[in-house]
Amino acid sequence: MRVVSEFPHKVKVLEKEVWIPMKRGDRLAARIWLPVDAEENPVPALLEYIPYRKRDMTRPGDEPKHAWFAGHGYASLRVDMAGAGDSFGIMRDEYARQELQDGKEVIAWIARQPWCTGKVGMFGISWGGFNSLQVAALKPPALKAIVTSCSTDDRYADDMHYMGGTLLNDQLDWGTTFFSILPLPGDPQIMGPGWKKNWKERLDGVPCPVELWMGHQRRDAYWKHGSVCENYDNIQCAVFAVGGWLDGYSNAIFRLLKNLKVPRLGLVGPHAHQWGQSERAPGPAIGFLQEMLRFWDHWLKGIDTGIMKEPMLRAYLQDDVPAKAWYPHCPGTWIGEKSWPSKRIKPRRLYLNDEGLGARKGKDVPRVATTPQTLGLAGGEWCPYGTGGTGPEFPGDQRFDDGASVCFDGEVLGEDLDVLGAPVVTLDLAIDKPDGFVCVRLNDVKPDGSVSRASYGVLNLTHRESHEKIKAMPKGRRVKVRVQLNDCAYRFRAGHRLRIAVSTTYWPLIFPSPEAVEMTLHTGSSVLELPVRPATGGPTLRPFEEPEEAPGMKMTQLTTAPSRNTVTRDVLTGRVEVYSERGTGHYRIDEHAMEFRRTTIERMAVTEGDPLSAESEVTVTSHMKRGDFEVNVHARTSLRATKEHFLLQADLDVWEGKERVLAKSWSTPFKRDGV
Repeated sequence: MRVVSEFPHKVKVLEKEVWIPMKRGDRLAARIWLPVDAEENPVPALLEYIPYRKRDMTRPGDEPKHAWFAGHGYASLRVDMAGAGDSFGIMRDEYARQELQDGKEVIAWIARQPWCTGKVGMFGISWGGFNSLQVAALKPPALKAIVTSCSTDDRYADDMHYMGGTLLNDQLDWGTTFFSILPLPGDPQIMGPGWKKNWKERLDGVPCPVELWMGHQRRDAYWKHGSVCENYDNIQCAVFAVGGWLDGYSNAIFRLLKNLKVPRLGLVGPHAHQWGQSERAPGPAIGFLQEMLRFWDHWLKGIDTGIMKEPMLRAYLQDDVPAKAWYPHCPGTWIGEKSWPSKRIKPRRLYLNDEGLGARKGKDVPRVATTPQTLGLAGGEWCPYGTGGTGPEFPGDQRFDDGASVCFDGEVLGEDLDVLGAPVVTLDLAIDKPDGFVCVRLNDVKPDGSVSRASYGVLNLTHRESHEKIKAMPKGRRVKVRVQLNDCAYRFRAGHRLRIAVSTTYWPLIFPSPEAVEMTLHTGSSVLELPVRPATGGPTLRPFEEPEEAPGMKMTQLTTAPSRNTVTRDVLTGRVEVYSERGTGHYRIDEHAMEFRRTTIERMAVTEGDPLSAESEVTVTSHMKRGDFEVNVHARTSLRATKEHFLLQADLDVWEGKERVLAKSWSTPFKRDGV
């Protein structure tokens, strides 16, 4: 990473007393990086609008991006959403209508400022990527372009709550993190005397987010709100959709490129849930801020930077990915397609035959399996962040899971095979229960015996026709189901084999089905369709620049971040536990002396042979302190299940110094709705 301290424009930073008034009366707090002469020579503006506390939580990452954009001639704003950080108001859920309407008002306010030309861009990663799409769908007149990174267009089908109609354990992980953020107060130095009153309003009625989400196990009106896939035509500004292959949200990029009608670009790197210029694993990092600048200059300044002459899709073609749970660098090369869907991509059908994958349909042979409840330990996390080095964030060596799966291997490849897009597997199967799940993995079997996962998909079989109207499986009767795997860009090398691995479990990534399921999979009539890309003939790509940022803030690291990741097995009982501890470490921001720390402990366990033994528990503690001002939040959620119900328990404790100001508990059963 190249740290740049000299820019075309000198930069000043505004924070204290920068308030954006909302029509309903609340004020939102903003931090603004400006070229020093912006009042005399107005510039376009860029907005990042998230709930993650600009004053302390995201401060380490804000400075390098926003200062860099301001140094290149933009007003760059970090705005705390209502009820979060230093903004007045109350927050009760993600992507609420108030949040989106406020975002539209913020853009209008920005466009009116004397330092702004009236043209605004919006960007963000994760939550900020989500609401960039959602606010764009409201058609703010001043919003001309967005960069949405690691986000989704479909809040049910492709978010950390549910996948293929199955319940993701990430819902508990993220939900508890959000749970610990909601009760934090703003900084009295920014909010003034009103901080205490607003804090009380935040604490009164503070929700348990997981409780809300567990009440919506199908794709209903709750999830349709904020899902721009309901009407892509609502987005009428230019879109740059960005992500990484290890991130949980890369599928959305392909849907946006396919369905939007506005000028659009897609970029998918090798990385996890992070910015493209980040030095987090896996690399290689790119000069992503420069790519954003080319996009902004084109749409907000009218400069022909060549960005819109790039292929619509640029993607990192992974090549012989290590079969490891963590690696610093992903081998591969950048490729491009002029349009998406690409006419160059051709489907190749391979039948799941009894003797393996074949170009011709084989005999109908029933393959019967009840896969272990602990199958999936090599699956990694649904949405890794690349912060590990010791933890099993990425999918590891798949042979450990493959040994307990129903597998179909192809012949040894005589030449390289490139895949770009979403593999689709049609399974001819029957199960012995009305409810059940299936997981399908496309794996790369290497000459040394190690196995890497190229893509995967999971499906709740009661959702085989719809995520809205579920349908029980006919016990023991054959049904054909379509499982679309995640989009991928992967080169299977000559000398390697393709493998399709099928299982009825994938823990701890997904919560188990109510009962152990016996699956009968019929060969010959089960088919893999691969999106094959020709190795030659694609567009020539402009090389990416070296990653760079502005200098970070001055901070003192008081303690390092915890890191512990273990898997333990009781060989007598068959109980397996996955334990993870991670956090930010304890740091002090030198400019205003605020200290901050957040620690997460996650524990998931299941006993072999008993899906109802599964339990997940996440505890998140947040700490902030300056002098006599000190707040500590302890949030915990846990989830277990019976055959008929999910059982959620949660606790929230908030302390101001040595005084406990909130103690609240939840104990809520939810009827299992086909999940």
